[in-house]
Amino acid sequence: MRENISICMASYNGSNFIKEQISSIIDQLIPGDELIIVDDCSKDDTVQIINEFNTDYIKVYQNPENKGYVKTFEKALTLSKNLYICLADQDDIWIEGRLNNLYETIKNEKVFLVASNFKVKNKSDYKVNFLKLINQNSKKYLGNIKRIFLGKSAYYGCTMMLDRRLFKYILPFPSYIEAHDLWMAMNANLLRSIHHLYDDTLIYNIHQNNTSLKERSLLRKIRARYYFCLALVNILKRINK
Repeated sequence: MRENISICMASYNGSNFIKEQISSIIDQLIPGDELIIVDDCSKDDTVQIINEFNTDYIKVYQNPENKGYVKTFEKALTLSKNLYICLADQDDIWIEGRLNNLYETIKNEKVFLVASNFKVKNKSDYKVNFLKLINQNSKKYLGNIKRIFLGKSAYYGCTMMLDRRLFKYILPFPSYIEAHDLWMAMNANLLRSIHHLYDDTLIYNIHQNNTSLKERSLLRKIRARYYFCLALVNILKRINK
């Protein structure tokens, strides 16, 4: 029997997808697990759909005001109670066996963070080619950090499981970060405690509202590189504290 796991989800206007995603998660839970959902002031019936599940696994919270997905995920993490934590997006579908696969990997590899790959289901006009995490690159920490800087990494929060001991370094999230998943991956790489699981563990739904697929302006790209350097200094200070 595996240890208990907390799943942290941020929701916002997710009524078109969240029911299927929650169903795919609950099917993999055991007593003592929890699905923490923090809703960021949805304007549709997302919260009503969540409450219709009527299960003790789900703990739903609502932000008093819209805070954005980074701060909403941060709040979900702080509300979790178990040693191992999975992040979940509202619009994916978990593949059967995902939770056990990630759990066995993080236990066997004895790392703070495991990230996997995913299958893609495209329901949009976007034409995208996602990079894959390579298992052999797991311990190429500087190379992984360089790929993050160049915008060529394959780290996505929805694929991650982390050990609660990583909280010491990642929380609180700096106010300037734009991507909590890259922030966590940078920390884990600098701590030399990350593993790339080549398996696909979820189905990534591509639709017109995917925030992460929207093209960034040149100014935003330059700003992201500046914040990367700022984050790097911040992480090193936390590690050496």
